[in-house]
Amino acid sequence: MLISETDLILNPDGSVYHLNLFPEDIADTIITVGDLERVGEVSKYFDKIELKKNKREFVTHTGSIGNKRITVISTGIGTDNIDIVFNELDALVNVDFQERIEKKVHRSLDIIRIGTSGSLQPDIPMDTLLFTTYGIGFDNLMRYYEYENSNTELTILEALNEQLSFSPYVFSADKTLKSKLSEGMLEGMTVTCSGFYAPQGRTIRVPNRHPDFITKLQQFTYNGSRITNLEMETAGILGMAKVLGHKACSINAILAARLEKKFSKNPSAIVEKAIKLVLERLTA
Repeated sequence: MLISETDLILNPDGSVYHLNLFPEDIADTIITVGDLERVGEVSKYFDKIELKKNKREFVTHTGSIGNKRITVISTGIGTDNIDIVFNELDALVNVDFQERIEKKVHRSLDIIRIGTSGSLQPDIPMDTLLFTTYGIGFDNLMRYYEYENSNTELTILEALNEQLSFSPYVFSADKTLKSKLSEGMLEGMTVTCSGFYAPQGRTIRVPNRHPDFITKLQQFTYNGSRITNLEMETAGILGMAKVLGHKACSINAILAARLEKKFSKNPSAIVEKAIKLVLERLTA
């Protein structure tokens, strides 16, 4: 089926619209970060950097450590940007830009989020790393895509709908990436919210319509698993990877203890630890 010029927009030079990238610009292993300045904090460990590009909030560095080629790209904040980044990354590897048709052979990417998050459980301290087993989305991104949940995802979703007044979506992390990257990390279910303030239970001047949101999340359990943390991208990343046929996971640097209302005194140190650990395990 021919993909129209308005469904997949290309720049005059033939690069994909928002990311400003060509198919040869990206590796099969992608690290996503929210903060554009964090791209350089990852690529400084590359033995060689072959490409640096930026457009809007999307900064991309591609290089290698030894024989391992890696791309790191900033997504900006929120699942609206995840929608852009994942569709355009997928188009770069699975669409023939000249013919505007889907390629016959599908190419699957490994996508690892390294991001920051706040914990919801008193026994999960600040300045630790957490691997997301399931992403729970309270934004509306995945309402626009056709997909089928696994039986476990459906059971978690049913349990959430019984306990909460919100209707989320649920997706699991890729098991292969989990086995490669998660050793020694805490594990738990991550909630993805549509905003940073009221959608995450914060109040500054305007009262929150759901003042018990954090408490309800903290109390939820499924087969011994808990909701451990919340942020703004993970569930969208896991969901978009699934519908597009890629592998994805999320590594969370815990910077805030939401119940204690405390924030890390040295947030850059735990983010740096996450970057180094992921790169070491990807290149082992």
